[in-house]
Amino acid sequence: MNKRYKKSKKGFSLIEIMIVIIILGLLASVVLPNLMGTAGEAKQKLVCIQMKNVSEALKMFKLDNGLYPETEEGLNTLVTNPDEEKYPNYAGKGYFEEGNMPKDPWKRKFIYVKSENGYDLISLGADAKEGGVDEARDIRYSECQK
Repeated sequence: MNKRYKKSKKGFSLIEIMIVIIILGLLASVVLPNLMGTAGEAKQKLVCIQMKNVSEALKMFKLDNGLYPETEEGLNTLVTNPDEEKYPNYAGKGYFEEGNMPKDPWKRKFIYVKSENGYDLISLGADAKEGGVDEARDIRYSECQK
Protein backbone atom coordinates (compact mmCIF):
# COMPACT_ATOMS: atom_id res chain seq x y z
CA MET A 1 0.00 0.00 0.00
CA ASN A 2 1.26 3.41 -0.90
CA LYS A 3 2.06 5.72 2.02
CA ARG A 4 0.40 8.67 0.28
CA TYR A 5 -3.04 7.09 0.55
CA LYS A 6 -2.77 6.03 4.17
CA LYS A 7 -5.74 7.40 6.15
CA SER A 8 -5.06 9.66 9.07
CA LYS A 9 -6.94 8.86 12.31
CA LYS A 10 -7.22 12.27 13.86
CA GLY A 11 -9.97 13.09 16.37
CA PHE A 12 -10.95 15.86 18.73
CA SER A 13 -9.08 16.23 21.95
CA LEU A 14 -10.87 16.41 25.29
CA ILE A 15 -9.99 20.11 25.58
CA GLU A 16 -11.57 20.90 22.19
CA ILE A 17 -14.77 19.06 23.12
CA MET A 18 -14.96 20.85 26.48
CA ILE A 19 -14.52 24.25 24.80
CA VAL A 20 -17.39 23.50 22.40
CA ILE A 21 -19.64 22.41 25.30
CA ILE A 22 -18.82 25.60 27.24
CA ILE A 23 -19.59 27.77 24.19
CA LEU A 24 -22.93 25.97 23.65
CA GLY A 25 -23.78 26.41 27.33
CA LEU A 26 -23.06 30.14 27.16
CA LEU A 27 -25.19 30.52 24.04
CA ALA A 28 -28.07 28.63 25.67
CA SER A 29 -27.88 30.81 28.79
CA VAL A 30 -28.23 33.93 26.62
CA VAL A 31 -30.85 32.71 24.14
CA LEU A 32 -33.25 30.64 26.31
CA PRO A 33 -34.36 33.44 28.69
CA ASN A 34 -35.24 35.61 25.69
CA LEU A 35 -37.26 32.82 24.11
CA MET A 36 -39.13 32.11 27.34
CA GLY A 37 -40.16 35.77 27.65
CA THR A 38 -41.54 35.86 24.12
CA ALA A 39 -43.67 32.77 24.77
CA GLY A 40 -45.50 34.63 27.54
CA GLU A 41 -46.00 37.67 25.32
CA ALA A 42 -47.28 35.47 22.50
CA LYS A 43 -49.88 33.89 24.80
CA GLN A 44 -51.07 37.32 25.90
CA LYS A 45 -51.47 38.41 22.27
CA LEU A 46 -53.26 35.15 21.47
CA VAL A 47 -55.75 35.89 24.28
CA CYS A 48 -56.77 39.10 22.52
CA ILE A 49 -57.22 37.29 19.21
CA GLN A 50 -59.38 34.61 20.81
CA MET A 51 -61.40 37.25 22.65
CA LYS A 52 -61.99 38.96 19.30
CA ASN A 53 -63.53 35.70 17.99
CA VAL A 54 -65.80 35.45 21.04
CA SER A 55 -66.71 39.12 20.64
CA GLU A 56 -67.75 38.55 17.02
CA ALA A 57 -69.98 35.67 18.14
CA LEU A 58 -71.52 37.92 20.82
CA LYS A 59 -72.24 40.57 18.19
CA MET A 60 -73.93 37.98 15.96
CA PHE A 61 -75.95 36.82 18.97
CA LYS A 62 -77.09 40.40 19.60
CA LEU A 63 -78.00 40.89 15.93
CA ASP A 64 -80.18 37.78 16.04
CA ASN A 65 -81.74 38.31 19.46
CA GLY A 66 -81.63 42.07 20.10
CA LEU A 67 -79.55 41.86 23.28
CA TYR A 68 -76.41 40.30 24.73
CA PRO A 69 -76.74 37.27 27.02
CA GLU A 70 -76.99 37.95 30.74
CA THR A 71 -73.85 37.53 32.86
CA GLU A 72 -75.49 34.61 34.67
CA GLU A 73 -76.18 32.84 31.36
CA GLY A 74 -72.55 33.25 30.40
CA LEU A 75 -70.80 32.35 27.18
CA ASN A 76 -72.43 28.91 27.04
CA THR A 77 -75.34 30.85 25.54
CA LEU A 78 -73.26 31.03 22.36
CA VAL A 79 -73.15 27.22 22.15
CA THR A 80 -76.72 26.24 23.12
CA ASN A 81 -79.92 28.25 23.45
CA PRO A 82 -80.74 28.54 27.15
CA ASP A 83 -84.29 29.85 26.64
CA GLU A 84 -86.15 29.44 23.35
CA GLU A 85 -88.85 31.91 24.41
CA LYS A 86 -86.34 34.61 25.35
CA TYR A 87 -84.14 33.97 22.26
CA PRO A 88 -86.52 32.86 19.46
CA ASN A 89 -84.12 33.93 16.66
CA TYR A 90 -81.17 31.97 18.05
CA ALA A 91 -78.86 30.53 15.36
CA GLY A 92 -79.73 26.87 14.79
CA LYS A 93 -76.34 25.36 15.62
CA GLY A 94 -75.04 28.09 17.92
CA TYR A 95 -72.42 30.68 17.18
CA PHE A 96 -69.30 28.49 17.07
CA GLU A 97 -68.45 25.69 14.67
CA GLU A 98 -69.07 22.28 16.17
CA GLY A 99 -70.10 23.91 19.45
CA ASN A 100 -66.51 24.44 20.57
CA MET A 101 -66.14 27.48 22.82
CA PRO A 102 -62.65 28.99 22.48
CA LYS A 103 -60.49 28.90 25.60
CA ASP A 104 -57.53 31.03 26.59
CA PRO A 105 -53.98 29.75 25.93
CA TRP A 106 -53.94 28.26 29.44
CA LYS A 107 -56.96 26.07 28.49
CA ARG A 108 -59.47 27.91 30.71
CA LYS A 109 -62.82 29.47 29.85
CA PHE A 110 -63.16 33.20 29.43
CA ILE A 111 -65.17 35.14 31.99
CA TYR A 112 -68.08 37.09 30.52
CA VAL A 113 -69.53 40.18 32.23
CA LYS A 114 -72.46 42.07 30.73
CA SER A 115 -72.62 45.79 31.47
CA GLU A 116 -75.16 48.53 30.71
CA ASN A 117 -73.51 49.49 27.44
CA GLY A 118 -72.01 46.17 26.33
CA TYR A 119 -69.82 43.49 27.85
CA ASP A 120 -66.28 42.57 28.77
CA LEU A 121 -64.34 39.34 28.48
CA ILE A 122 -61.64 38.42 30.98
CA SER A 123 -58.82 35.88 31.08
CA LEU A 124 -57.21 35.40 34.49
CA GLY A 125 -53.81 34.74 32.93
CA ALA A 126 -51.32 32.00 33.72
CA ASP A 127 -52.07 31.79 37.45
CA ALA A 128 -55.89 31.54 37.09
CA LYS A 129 -56.31 34.04 39.93
CA GLU A 130 -57.54 37.61 39.96
CA GLY A 131 -54.79 40.21 39.75
CA GLY A 132 -51.20 39.28 39.08
CA VAL A 133 -48.37 40.73 37.04
CA ASP A 134 -46.58 39.83 33.82
CA GLU A 135 -47.84 36.49 32.44
CA ALA A 136 -50.11 36.05 35.47
CA ARG A 137 -51.94 39.37 34.97
CA ASP A 138 -55.63 39.50 34.11
CA ILE A 139 -56.35 40.36 30.48
CA ARG A 140 -59.55 42.20 29.56
CA TYR A 141 -60.98 42.48 26.09
CA SER A 142 -61.59 46.20 26.69
CA GLU A 143 -57.79 46.58 27.12
CA CYS A 144 -57.05 44.56 23.98
CA GLN A 145 -58.93 47.10 21.86
CA LYS A 146 -56.68 50.01 22.90
